[in-house]
Amino acid sequence: MTRTDRLIEAALEDALLTLDDLCRVGTVSPQWVRQRIEEGLLPAPGSDPATWRFDVVTLTRVRHMVRIERDFDAPPELAALVADLSEEIAALRAKLRRAGLE
Repeated sequence: MTRTDRLIEAALEDALLTLDDLCRVGTVSPQWVRQRIEEGLLPAPGSDPATWRFDVVTLTRVRHMVRIERDFDAPPELAALVADLSEEIAALRAKLRRAGLE
């Protein structure tokens, strides 16, 4: 993750993004987001796309999945699995830091 990415995510930490906002910041199309929600690869924020709101965690996941799909020509399911594993590793590292073991 670049410094710019970290700054954007820090600025958006408490914000909720509309579908258009998520697509603009995550550099994806609304169809890309809808498809991954339908496939269960992104959290479903409700049934009406007009009322969808996304948090910074979802933005981070979208950006990670896009990079995996693009850089490795990976199918969406594999990109989601890699994102899941990366999120789990980050959570475990945070626990280690809190416990003073890292």
